[in-house]
Amino acid sequence: MNGIPFAHEHDVCLCHTCGYVCPAGTSTCPRCEAPVHARKPNSIARTWAFLIAGLIFYIPANLMPVMFTTLFGSSSQNTIMSGVLEFIEGGSWDIALLIFIASVVVPCLKFVVLGTLLVTVQRRSTWAMRERARLYRFIELIGYWSMLDVLVVALVAALVQFRELSTIEPRIGILFFGLVVVMTMFAAMSFDPRLIWDAEVEDV
Repeated sequence: MNGIPFAHEHDVCLCHTCGYVCPAGTSTCPRCEAPVHARKPNSIARTWAFLIAGLIFYIPANLMPVMFTTLFGSSSQNTIMSGVLEFIEGGSWDIALLIFIASVVVPCLKFVVLGTLLVTVQRRSTWAMRERARLYRFIELIGYWSMLDVLVVALVAALVQFRELSTIEPRIGILFFGLVVVMTMFAAMSFDPRLIWDAEVEDV
């Protein structure tokens, strides 16, 4: 592969916790004492399991109410999308856009990208390997911002409580959305991006 040496050719492997280069066969990292393995164990199966669990939780997260509001004696329950529409009607375009991106765009993007990575890896595809590796790093990056929707609901609830005769409370839907975030984060953490390049090694 263009003369680039591999770790196994030098009898070394990388600690997944601290990045320390360990001799091959080392069971425990001498720096952080974390378990050392050449690859993430059962990467594809674990990633599929977390991804499917996230998809299952995403259904009630969108169908069930995420917050209950009472304003001047009038009560209503809102799902994610109805909450977005209510914020738009109230003139809060910035909050509506933030919730829509964090609750709809980001989760769907993670489902599509991780699903694509898993399918192409299982098919040993050599298609756009560098771009797929960049997509994985992008998914890792946005994963840290996936809890924005939960934080926005908590922030709005805190702000509304200061208004007289107005209350807002979280509902069960926000719990399912939190589970979606956790499952997709675990899926991204379980995926081993080095699997992308295995097809190229096989073709050499």
